[in-house]
Amino acid sequence: MATSSSNSLMDSLFQRSLEDLIKGLRLQLIGESAFISKSLDEIRREIKATDLSTKSTALQKLSYLNALHGIDMSWAAFHAVEVVSSSRFAHKRIGYHAIAQSFNDQTPVLLLITNQLRKDLNSTNEYEVSLALDCLSRIGTDDLARDLTPEVFTVLGSSKAFVRKKAIGVVLRVFDKNPDAVRVCFKRLVENLESSDPQILSAVVGVFCELTTKDPQSYLPLAPELYKILVDSRNNWVLIKVLKIFAKLTLIEPRLANKVAEPICEHMRRSVAKSLVFECIRTVVSSMSDHEAAVKLAVAKIREFLVDDDPNLKYLGLHALSIVAPNHLWAVLENKEAVVKALSDEDPNVKLEALRLLMAMVNEDNVSEISRILVNYALKSDPLFCNEIIGSILSACSRNVYEIVVDFDWYVSLLGEMARVPHCQIGEEIEHQLIDIGMRVKDARPQLVCVSRVLLIDPALLGNLFLHPILSAAAWVSGEYVEFSKNPFEIAEALLQPRTCLLPPSIRAIYIESIFKVLVFCMRLYFLGQEPASSSSVDGPSPVFLEKNGFTHESVVNLMNSIEFYLWPLSGTHDVEVQERAKNVLGFIGLIKQEIVEKESIQNSGTEALRVIGFMEEVFSLGPVSATAQERVSVPEGLELKENLGDLQDFIQPIESNVFSPTDKISFSVSKLGIRDQQEESPPPEPASLLAEHRKRHGLYYLPSQKNDRDSDGNDYPPANELADEISVESFNPRRKQGQYKPRPVVVKLDEGDESASVKTTKEDVKDDESLSRAIQNALMGKDERYLDTGNGESSSRREINHERAEKEKEKEKKRKKKKKNGERSSNKHRSRRRTDEEEEVGDSKRVMIPDFLL
Repeated sequence: MATSSSNSLMDSLFQRSLEDLIKGLRLQLIGESAFISKSLDEIRREIKATDLSTKSTALQKLSYLNALHGIDMSWAAFHAVEVVSSSRFAHKRIGYHAIAQSFNDQTPVLLLITNQLRKDLNSTNEYEVSLALDCLSRIGTDDLARDLTPEVFTVLGSSKAFVRKKAIGVVLRVFDKNPDAVRVCFKRLVENLESSDPQILSAVVGVFCELTTKDPQSYLPLAPELYKILVDSRNNWVLIKVLKIFAKLTLIEPRLANKVAEPICEHMRRSVAKSLVFECIRTVVSSMSDHEAAVKLAVAKIREFLVDDDPNLKYLGLHALSIVAPNHLWAVLENKEAVVKALSDEDPNVKLEALRLLMAMVNEDNVSEISRILVNYALKSDPLFCNEIIGSILSACSRNVYEIVVDFDWYVSLLGEMARVPHCQIGEEIEHQLIDIGMRVKDARPQLVCVSRVLLIDPALLGNLFLHPILSAAAWVSGEYVEFSKNPFEIAEALLQPRTCLLPPSIRAIYIESIFKVLVFCMRLYFLGQEPASSSSVDGPSPVFLEKNGFTHESVVNLMNSIEFYLWPLSGTHDVEVQERAKNVLGFIGLIKQEIVEKESIQNSGTEALRVIGFMEEVFSLGPVSATAQERVSVPEGLELKENLGDLQDFIQPIESNVFSPTDKISFSVSKLGIRDQQEESPPPEPASLLAEHRKRHGLYYLPSQKNDRDSDGNDYPPANELADEISVESFNPRRKQGQYKPRPVVVKLDEGDESASVKTTKEDVKDDESLSRAIQNALMGKDERYLDTGNGESSSRREINHERAEKEKEKEKKRKKKKKNGERSSNKHRSRRRTDEEEEVGDSKRVMIPDFLL
């Protein structure tokens, strides 16, 4: 014993304190981990000491390392329990701090502190009670809350305000873990609503504010007590919490709004505290929008916030305006100048809130005006806010398949403008919308090609990595809808410009494919115009038309030479996609040049070349495949594929020797394609008929034809829209002017997933605490007189309602006993029309007693 005592004394004398540990850490410029490891070894040795002073100091240092450096301290759980049991307050405080910091529901020694918590909760030392309450509020489990409910009930009635305030805060944790505690503690919790101590009143109102957030309906009977606080209290923070409660209760009981409207308006007029005024505003605009006088006063106060120089108040004003906008658009229109001016504010939060407010009020009548204003601000904004503006415009205009866009020519031009904004970095979304509109809206295709031409001919855009997706879409649109181009040769020149080497291979492949489409289009027009009328099956353009539009023999040959010069180096590139597409185009050019250069007369070459060109045009007109095509293919019955696919050898047929041989040179020739005239009795069908038959058979898997003059529903497309008039920045009228736009073009439904994205209401996985709500309702409706007697404060009407419900309960119980005794059974016919006793009980549990002052 003497040796053990001497060792403990020596440890305590030479033990480093927490201050020494902190100083040592700060002196470690390098090797901090080594110092921490050494300190941990000292702590492990010191914490095993029998002296509680040494043990508590070691535990304090371990708590510090855990908080700042994440050192595990779960191994010291039992030592923390030992320190808590000390009679010295300084040791007890260290122990409780360590427990609150490190314990969780899986801590093995958690139940060992139950008796210690009970002992400290019953202590005469208010600071020890405070430590126990603080610990319980942090680590309280179901078992702790159940076992310590009587002690919590006792301290809720403590004469010491310091203790009672802490106990009120602990009630949240206790109720959450043990709903049965409501039967014991709820009465005293409600009694504290009448306390004259501002700290206690603030604590209990804060508790009810949190409880009301989860289930506001259960707390409607407390409206009289809360109304009294709203009228009499002069504590701004208490009033703010009461207003938060009433904001939820008035949504459940509309009559309550009539009662509290005047006190709230009085606070708005009288108070100089901006926080309280804003909470009054938020309560009115979110929960009392039907009270015109209150709303007008709230909007007037919002205007004061908007013109204030303080950015925080300006932000709050914009936020309040965004809440009131859905029901009272006039409030936004009255303050439109302040909202637009906020877009140029220095504070980024103010700018974002003003942007959200403008986008929330966008509709088909004012979308062009608001978009023009926002694009002007995007041009002079920083990159971050600039892209926020562009993203907001794109999101609003594309919502529900462009439901607010009436003039697609205007919107396509706007997309081109946004692409050229210097700080634009969201090219993927613009790319998607350019292609999407081209596939959906036929009338927008001429303008799409025009905008794409402007983007493609600008060499400066090729060096911007963020614009590469937009250039990809522009190239695809120019090739896919080249028939709407005024000068195909100009588009081809833009696609062949030298700076396209800056593009990534995936986009260069799209450029090559678009060049292919432009070339086929030019060749078709040229050969149709040159072919004699007697031998032509299709009426082509006249030579005068071709000469006027540049489709001469020389221009066509120059176009092929330019494409050949551009693509020849790409035929040997390492990228497979680029190489394959380049070789396809070069093979096609080689075939066509052989026809028009080596033949002396156009009559001998036109028919054969036109047949090849027609075949390629039909290939391009096949159209894109639906995104859900693979899902529509049914799996054959009995299909089982092994990993090595060895069974496929039994189904593979040997290749006919007269088709291809390994030594054959693969070339792009008409004979290989099988489109040369065969001198047989029954000539093969034309490519057009083959394509029509293919689409008729497999039309389920394809999107609506882009060459068809009708949409997927068979409706004719309306005539193309005219360009929108010049937008005036000053115009901000939400009502459409009569005759301003032509009828909205048809927006084709491309797939089954294009329906308006209606939000499907699904059951949330979050579990509501139904048992707690039921316990609160039982408490407020007075079903358990042992714990829930409201005393002298209960009104006569409330007692009558409770007595009436008690009588109904007795009658139901008598009926159940009588049915059980006599064996009565209801017929199925009547059973379907009658509520069961269980349903009646559930219905009673959901009923809320109406406060007297609303009767």
